[in-house]
Amino acid sequence: MKILFDTNVILDVMLLRPPFYKSAALLLAEVERKHIAGYLCPTSVTTIYYLAQKAKGKNFAFKQIENLLKIFKITKVDKFCLQSALLSGISDFEDAVLNESALQAGLDGIVTRDIKDFRSSQIKIYNPDELLQMLNF
Repeated sequence: MKILFDTNVILDVMLLRPPFYKSAALLLAEVERKHIAGYLCPTSVTTIYYLAQKAKGKNFAFKQIENLLKIFKITKVDKFCLQSALLSGISDFEDAVLNESALQAGLDGIVTRDIKDFRSSQIKIYNPDELLQMLNF
């Protein structure tokens, strides 16, 4: 199963954010075990770095990104992706870019806590608990 991880799910683990940490950490462990093919959008990587650095410093952020790049594949964002995102009907542009990037990469779904932001998505959207349940956790 090829899943794009939304920024918020990664930050839940990285910044130990209750009550979301446990589910997100279990999903990341499944990526590490290669039970899920985990993907990140390039825009998420830069946002994760920025927010991690702001919360815990530059060294922390650098190490976290380094670790993410070891276990996640990165989707592409090009002009076509951005143009498609503008026309997608998803009102939040950042989420629209994630959605289009996942669609163009042929992924099976997106895991996010912000399901409402992806209402008009053409790809399956999971919240972390739902995806864990599907994986028999």
